[in-house]
Amino acid sequence: MTPDTSPENLTESHLRTLYQIAQWINSSLEFNQSLNNAIDAVMQVTRAERGFLMVHDEGANRLRVLVARGIDGATIEREGYSTTIVNQVVQTRQPILTNNAQFDQEYTGSKSIIMHKLRAILCTPMMVNERLVGVVYVDTAMKAGMFGPNDMSLVTAVSGLAARAIENARLYQVALEKGRLERELQMAREIQRGLLPQQLPDVSNYEIATWWEAAREVAGDFYDVFRAKDGMLSTVMADVSDKGAPAALFMAVTRTLIRSHVHNGVDPVQVVTSTNDLLLPDAEQNGMFVTLYYSEFQADGYSVHVNAGHNPPIHYRAASKEATFMPIGGRALGWFPNNPVGSIELELEPGDLMVLYTDGLTEAENPEGEPYGEERLADIVERTATSSADDVRDAILHHVAEFCDGNPPFDDMTMLVVKYIG
Repeated sequence: MTPDTSPENLTESHLRTLYQIAQWINSSLEFNQSLNNAIDAVMQVTRAERGFLMVHDEGANRLRVLVARGIDGATIEREGYSTTIVNQVVQTRQPILTNNAQFDQEYTGSKSIIMHKLRAILCTPMMVNERLVGVVYVDTAMKAGMFGPNDMSLVTAVSGLAARAIENARLYQVALEKGRLERELQMAREIQRGLLPQQLPDVSNYEIATWWEAAREVAGDFYDVFRAKDGMLSTVMADVSDKGAPAALFMAVTRTLIRSHVHNGVDPVQVVTSTNDLLLPDAEQNGMFVTLYYSEFQADGYSVHVNAGHNPPIHYRAASKEATFMPIGGRALGWFPNNPVGSIELELEPGDLMVLYTDGLTEAENPEGEPYGEERLADIVERTATSSADDVRDAILHHVAEFCDGNPPFDDMTMLVVKYIG
């Protein structure tokens, strides 16, 4: 027969103890000390010799002793309790009370009961919304020691109070950690935005339009547009293999290396290969890499392009009114030494334009899971290429959004439109 564990059946001394424990546990100060005080009070009123409070570690699927108290209020070894009884409580989620543990047939095989000559044991689960938080366990080896229904009611009530308090403490720590991570990610996002060009260079022979949209707090995509010492326009379109803060750091290093090589007067191919060689040690350690497309544009329309494993840009020729994709070439930076990249030279004519992008654009999906694709991109470029660079960018973004029909992007989306106006 299961004893009645409702608090209404507690004696006056048990009720006073429960009231005091509730005050301790609900206090926000010295939470761990409150749990120690609670176990001490339970042991005093039940006349137990030892008391344990254990919490359930869901990740490791095991119990961890949080409180271990002796009869004099001192901390004791966190072992020696009956694992047989504790495991049964964990499995059944039901309390156990035995006043004859050494001769109870269910527990005769328990080494700890025999070793410590335990007579009476009381163990109750700590539950929150049918989820096990831990157990409260008290025992005694004294011959006169016995636990009654009131003791069971008290320990069960204390288990409920402790379970809720421990869960609230856990949720509070989760909230603190989440807030800290959100602040760090927000800071990383602000730093990353600061690394993107805050103002596009003023170049009389070119129109430039950009777009950068992160799928998460911090993106792996980035672009760069800047002028070298000789007035040449340099552009970068890149996609780091990872996302989040590690990708942002990798992006910052890559951007810095490219700019330093360009300002040192290095030719386009060497800009990319030297960046690759310097990234290799870090990339091999963290398993990251970056696909990259680097271009240089001269005032007279002459341009040089180097692809390091990136999506080939679109080149629209005003004379033929045709949009074609540049050749695929090279490998991502950070994969191998001696990256086999090469350069492609183009003589742009007035009205020609380049559309550089990351795969978040072409791989954007509609609700049916169909990707936007390169053909749609080339088509919208051909239909809008006579407009300004800003209008071409906006038309592409509108076309992608219309195609996706409200389906949220799963990857960063970055684009750079460079139009030669002569």
